[in-house]
Amino acid sequence: MNVTSISAFEGIRGGMNQNCKDVYFIRLLGVDDLLISDVEKMDREMGEGMKSGRVIYRRMLSLPSGCCPDEITDYEGFYRAWMKRDKESVSTKALTDDAEYAALLANGLKRVLNIYAASKTVSASMEKNFIIKMLYWHDFVLKDLIKHWNPKQSVKIVLSNIEKKQEYLFTCLLTFLGCDILLLQSEKDISGEDEALGLSQKVIRGSFAKINLPAPAKKSVSEKDQTSAAKPVTAAKPVSTVKPASAAKPVSTVKPSAAAKSASTEEKSFEQLALLASSVVLIGIHDKKGDMLGTGSGIMIGTGGYILTNSHVASGGSFYSIRIEEDETVYSTDELIKYNSVLDLAVLRIEKRLRPLPIYSGKKKLVRGQKVVAIGSPLGLFNSVSDGIISGFRKIDGVDMIQFTAPTSHGSSGGALLNMYGEVIGISTAGFDNAQNINLAVGYESIHPFIKGFT
Repeated sequence: MNVTSISAFEGIRGGMNQNCKDVYFIRLLGVDDLLISDVEKMDREMGEGMKSGRVIYRRMLSLPSGCCPDEITDYEGFYRAWMKRDKESVSTKALTDDAEYAALLANGLKRVLNIYAASKTVSASMEKNFIIKMLYWHDFVLKDLIKHWNPKQSVKIVLSNIEKKQEYLFTCLLTFLGCDILLLQSEKDISGEDEALGLSQKVIRGSFAKINLPAPAKKSVSEKDQTSAAKPVTAAKPVSTVKPASAAKPVSTVKPSAAAKSASTEEKSFEQLALLASSVVLIGIHDKKGDMLGTGSGIMIGTGGYILTNSHVASGGSFYSIRIEEDETVYSTDELIKYNSVLDLAVLRIEKRLRPLPIYSGKKKLVRGQKVVAIGSPLGLFNSVSDGIISGFRKIDGVDMIQFTAPTSHGSSGGALLNMYGEVIGISTAGFDNAQNINLAVGYESIHPFIKGFT
């Protein structure tokens, strides 16, 4: 049955047949003069329907950009448990002891993961990150609904301006759970690639335009719970903060990556090394409202969009804006693929093919007095280049750190420390405000095992 209006979406209710439920997935494109009044009318009428128990209704202007690193650990545990159960059952923060719903959600995750994996090559890390995001959004949207879940209950979810593939696939997941979905695409629509999947019905209402859709009449219970439970977002720690390091033993020899093998065997000039700044990025750290908390740096480590930075750069953010030299596009991402707060390393991912820097293979021991170049964005000054020497080697909580004299400042964290062959020997991680040119970098011995699988 075609649903061509907001009022039709309100009134439709899918039937049940042999435990299969009819659901409706509609994209309403564009704006006309009656859109805002129709949305307000829907809020009122659906609110009355909720009071009478006829329907469960939730309208949200957006999905949260991503869970903070403190919550990732919990959802990683849910992912691992899902894998151990052969993907037949899953747990979440909101889901406790409903075996029937746990099996339904697990099956929905499998189905939506298959759709995601059919469009691109998906690594194990990408799969984990995708499922974590699905589970987090599931809890955000349905937290208070699944406590009294009834497969026959009419559940209607309305979202606005869904564009990213993972957000769109999440709304598809909701249909697998029995929810009717309406996407109010007033400003933009999904990509042609996603539309070709044939998951939703498109209804054109008017031309795209920027309008202020009315906020939901009453904040939903799940949103209240999420807000009160969320931990405060803290600004990224400055480069002057010395991070604790791991007790892991350093790797004495590592197999060079393909990028490392291609590195020049001749020393480069400072001018040549400065050109490598195109593979060092400026990272903006944003809170859930989009406000910028601080900036840091990162280096490209894999052509598939992988960026290595410090954990203390990434840990304070809900999402990140990535700027690349000589590229006018600002890449927004909430894909924190991996992090280790002890090593002070993290991997982010953006949707772009990158030119990775080679990581030093360890073929020759680093020595004091060896010339180095640091590239980063101190105080937000995009890709500043400075030179110095290795002034010492420090072991902090069991991890080897490189002490160097190339000047760095707040915002340099996550930037590249290069040898004269253009290879990354370390990632700038800390400095001391009250001392002159005493800076530390996490060494390549710790970097290699951490980024295995991304290069």
